[in-house]
Amino acid sequence: MTELQNAKKLVRDFYEALDKQETECCISTMQTYCSSDLLWRGFHPFNEIQGSEDVAKLFWNPLKKSLRPIQRRLDLFFAGHNALDGGKSVWVASMGHLMGLFDDAWLGIRPTRKMAMLRYAAFHKVENGKISETAMYFDIPHLMIQADQNPFPPQTGAHLVQPGPMGHHGLLFDEQDPEEGRKTNQAIEHMVNDIKTWKGGREEPLVDELRRSWNEDMIWWGPAGIGATYTIERYAEQHSGPFRAAFVDRKFNGHICRIAEGSFGGFFGWPNLTLTHRGGFMGMPATNQKGDMRVIDMYRRSGDKLTENWIFIDLLHFWKQQGLDVLERMRTIS
Repeated sequence: MTELQNAKKLVRDFYEALDKQETECCISTMQTYCSSDLLWRGFHPFNEIQGSEDVAKLFWNPLKKSLRPIQRRLDLFFAGHNALDGGKSVWVASMGHLMGLFDDAWLGIRPTRKMAMLRYAAFHKVENGKISETAMYFDIPHLMIQADQNPFPPQTGAHLVQPGPMGHHGLLFDEQDPEEGRKTNQAIEHMVNDIKTWKGGREEPLVDELRRSWNEDMIWWGPAGIGATYTIERYAEQHSGPFRAAFVDRKFNGHICRIAEGSFGGFFGWPNLTLTHRGGFMGMPATNQKGDMRVIDMYRRSGDKLTENWIFIDLLHFWKQQGLDVLERMRTIS
């Protein structure tokens, strides 16, 4: 437990120091808390960045110039031993919004001079008192919509600034009962393995499959372009069913990290899925091209089943693989 608490303290100290940097001076903070050869994974157009100094130069400094002063609004914070390597590595996960005044363009997105929120989730691997790996996934289309530059057709779910968990108890700064984390990880593993049995053409109603893993009042907080949906029946109607109908040749590539603490847990992959789009996903026509989906999933368990799920999908990367460069199109139109 002390190992997890020490890792959480390191990440909290890192966030506090990084968030205080209101100018373009993040390099020293990154060097203090992260390994010099930090492996950082982020959504398109950032992708993989090697080295803490380059992460500061390429990601944090430009973002802080555009969205300022940044205020981190945490909704989830927890840690755990990675279930995918036998518990050898320790990771700390967080989720929330980075909020600020959108005063300068970022990635070509026009500034609004109004407050804006960049929705994000992150996993940090802690080794030898430093952060050695980070997966930080962020919803760029959500920021585009706030700037009145919606890049996608109407979505099947609701578009919202997503709240934290019901009960507002997702910040696990203190020690937690290990048994509760084990139950959460077990619920996540059951759901993942159950989905992997789906091959298409199965006679079982989708809602019956979902009920094995989810409570009836589940909430699926999807990314901008897909949206959020509530209850098993509406989730099947507004996302899971259309998603499955839109793809063939679905390949599960595995995850890099899966952790749980208390009633919260999550995982990420790079990429999680490879699949072929046969039309209809997000209202787009068929491409018959394979594409990768880089995903972070965060979960809340209630009882023996999952009840809330926050999803981060690199849709810009996926559509670029399908032949549509959303950011380049936005710059051309602008």
